[in-house]
Amino acid sequence: MSISESLGEKKSVAVGGGTIDYRECGEGPTLVFVHGLLVNGDLWRDVVPLLADRYRCVTPDLPLGAHARAMDAAADLSIGGVASLLLEFLERLDLTDATLIANDTGGAITQVALTTDASRIGRVVLTSCDAYDNFLPLMFRPLQWLARVPPLLTAVLQGLRVRALRDSPMGLGWLAKYGIDESVARNYVDTFLGDEGVRRDCYKVLRDISPRYTNEAATKFSAFGGPVLVAWSADDRFFPLDHGRRLAAAFSAGRMEPVADAYTFSSEDQPARLAEIIAAFLADTERAAA
Repeated sequence: MSISESLGEKKSVAVGGGTIDYRECGEGPTLVFVHGLLVNGDLWRDVVPLLADRYRCVTPDLPLGAHARAMDAAADLSIGGVASLLLEFLERLDLTDATLIANDTGGAITQVALTTDASRIGRVVLTSCDAYDNFLPLMFRPLQWLARVPPLLTAVLQGLRVRALRDSPMGLGWLAKYGIDESVARNYVDTFLGDEGVRRDCYKVLRDISPRYTNEAATKFSAFGGPVLVAWSADDRFFPLDHGRRLAAAFSAGRMEPVADAYTFSSEDQPARLAEIIAAFLADTERAAA
């Protein structure tokens, strides 16, 4: 459940298997911001306002464990299923030539969506995210094992209600170099722990995560002709900088731009610099198209 007012007006849209809540602000070409596991659209709360004067910014809360509204019990929340939900979200909003801006697990989901149906996607920005064989990173793989025994995972994540644990490397500490706002970080945890249906959704996603998705998507990158920016955190603890370079080289119109002094959540550590990089990329592609 996104709580930041900077993301804009609260809205929702029905999709197969449930409802996706989202925020929207600004006018112009559409940017869609995609978050990862156990967070929500608030991940982008400091980036969106820096772009909303020129762009329509749409920030969904995907069913990845910090969403306010659980999906139907029968919803397909495999990685392919969540990628299909993202594509359906674009369709329901009748978005065309959209720019997807993704981070962490959301980057893997975007890779799968992009190589499934790119008809509504004009450009892509991949910040530090799962790719190739690194889905999930080694340190987070125990979450998958624990998701097979849900009470164990719930018990482990209960510990994240304690700020010292939440800010440690075993919590969120190695995702954001300069920390995450206390109210936002606490909301991520409380949203997961406070709703059995939300936890069920997250378990389903976790159980299906596999490098087969990212490796298969990688075989199809060259088929996407749109511009791709890889804005990779230079100090990332989980996603190798070499994977960012490899991703940029794999796309026919890819470019690499390191984000200095940032961990995985560059939107937390360097929001102004990330927004500047994104804005320059979009301006370049708009000039080229004109």
